[in-house]
Amino acid sequence: MSDKTPPPEPPRRGMVKKPTGGNEGGRQKPARLKTAYKRTTSQQAWLERQINDPWSAKARAMGYRSRAAFKMIGIDDKLKLIKKGSKIIDLGCAPGGWIQVAIQRGAGTVVGVDLLPVDPLPPAHIIQMDFTDPACGPLLMELLGGPPDIVFSDMAPNTVGHKQTDHLRIVGLIEAAVDFAISVLKPGGSFIAKAFQGGETAEVIGILKRNFADVKTIKPPASRSDSSEVFLAATGFKGR
Repeated sequence: MSDKTPPPEPPRRGMVKKPTGGNEGGRQKPARLKTAYKRTTSQQAWLERQINDPWSAKARAMGYRSRAAFKMIGIDDKLKLIKKGSKIIDLGCAPGGWIQVAIQRGAGTVVGVDLLPVDPLPPAHIIQMDFTDPACGPLLMELLGGPPDIVFSDMAPNTVGHKQTDHLRIVGLIEAAVDFAISVLKPGGSFIAKAFQGGETAEVIGILKRNFADVKTIKPPASRSDSSEVFLAATGFKGR
């Protein structure tokens, strides 16, 4: 037997590294764009908000063209509008998120229109056109092949930065969409339109209440809490 004292063991290395990055509470800092080259302050803020928005990330992961798809999902989950075989017209359809949801939920024929080009979404029919063009309505109806069960409107005008003027433009588009819906919907049909809190929508709501059995205002979970955006939902069209 040896009377020598065994050498000391080498110090053990830790198995878990200390966390790096992030902030208190373990949450990562919001992503920031590295450059604002040729962007306005508002454009920079919008892009950073998109990058950090969980609904936008979820839309990318699930293959939706925009976070707006989840707004339609929220509305339809609440109202159960889209049925198998439904005929639907989507006004202001770019980039196509609402159309994607309609198709996934069993809609039969879907026709969309927008001023902007929209990549094809078969079997939907999509046209690039100004909805206020007198020729647009008849073309939409021709492509649909019969009265729609639902008319969607996610239209929004180009803003000029003057609050009253912008509100008037928004309401003008909603009124045009309402007039169109009332002129084409089948009895019992539905109309959904984007609006904004504080906008001059009282007259529009009055028209809807005279022509539909139920009218309500909905703010789906995917609509940003700091946004004045809401949706007018009119169901049970009384017929012409």
